[in-house]
Amino acid sequence: MAVYLHVRLTRVRVRQAVLRRLAERVLVAVGEKQSELSIDLVGDGRMRRLNCQYRKKDRTTDVLAFAMRESASPVSALLGDVVISVPTAQRQAKEGGRSLSEELAWLLVHGILHLCGYDHERSDAEARRMKRREQAVLRGLRPIPTLATVPRVSRIGTGQ
Repeated sequence: MAVYLHVRLTRVRVRQAVLRRLAERVLVAVGEKQSELSIDLVGDGRMRRLNCQYRKKDRTTDVLAFAMRESASPVSALLGDVVISVPTAQRQAKEGGRSLSEELAWLLVHGILHLCGYDHERSDAEARRMKRREQAVLRGLRPIPTLATVPRVSRIGTGQ
């Protein structure tokens, strides 16, 4: 099992080793312990370009998943790529009353489940099935460790 992590952000401190270990735990939980996974943490601009290019939607989104396998049978060790927009995750966490780490963990699980063939857009029944699986995997990950922090910017002369 290998997890490749690419952080393309400067305003967020990511605990890369902790995020990798969490991703490994998710892979084990979904029966993909022999698989390789790539995680890309990006900003809204990059995510918007990817969403436009691959989904023809000219707006940012929280997570995209790019499967490397055509079917459920593992021909390749590489399961796929999960791309997460951290600024979108920050906004969603704030709106939902969750920590950034909880939001990132959910987006990671959501993306990996897409790589495993789950698709909440296919039908209401599939959306319910995917949500139940997400909840079960997330329960097994608790407590969610701190995955990332946003440093406070001090302003000269304001005492902050």
